[in-house]
Amino acid sequence: MKLLFSPASPFVAKVRMAARHIGVSLDYVQVDAANQQDELLEANPLGKIPCLVLDSGRGIYDSKVIMREIDRKSGGKLFPTNGEALLDAELLESLADGLSDCAVAGQYELRLRPEEKIHQPWVDRQWSKVSRGLDHLNNNCPSLSGELYAGHFALAGLLGYLDLRYEGKWQGARENLVKWQSDFAKKFADYDELKPQV
Repeated sequence: MKLLFSPASPFVAKVRMAARHIGVSLDYVQVDAANQQDELLEANPLGKIPCLVLDSGRGIYDSKVIMREIDRKSGGKLFPTNGEALLDAELLESLADGLSDCAVAGQYELRLRPEEKIHQPWVDRQWSKVSRGLDHLNNNCPSLSGELYAGHFALAGLLGYLDLRYEGKWQGARENLVKWQSDFAKKFADYDELKPQV
């Protein structure tokens, strides 16, 4: 299987970290999603990354669907089987992905639009969602005492992206979340290699 990816994406980071952790081997093909390359469009009509291309040539897209696919390939190592723990894992992944969506959308507005066309109230609205979500996570940090699961990787991808694109803006008084990121990096030794980067 191969993963079509860009190294700055928090969604790509989530998938790459999870695959490494559960021992699912992937080949990596870096693509430029902004320029709608043929290989990406053939695998994913949305032209978005990450996109997992199976040995059959079928494209699997949206990082949540990819996480479920690599979970099946691993024999179920990425999601808890207990109902309450599974719900916690799915909610954490969903929240982290939603915050990543907002953070990425804000960056697209700032980086891709001509300066005179940037709509700052919209950027501020995206950041307010990120800020509110980070406050919630700071007050409800997920435990790292057991096995790492999908939600952990989604949150680590988000925080790595914020480090990359919003350096110094997200930490503030969120000491619990800062410590969580540090503890995650100790538990998952490949974090520095696989977190979002340029």
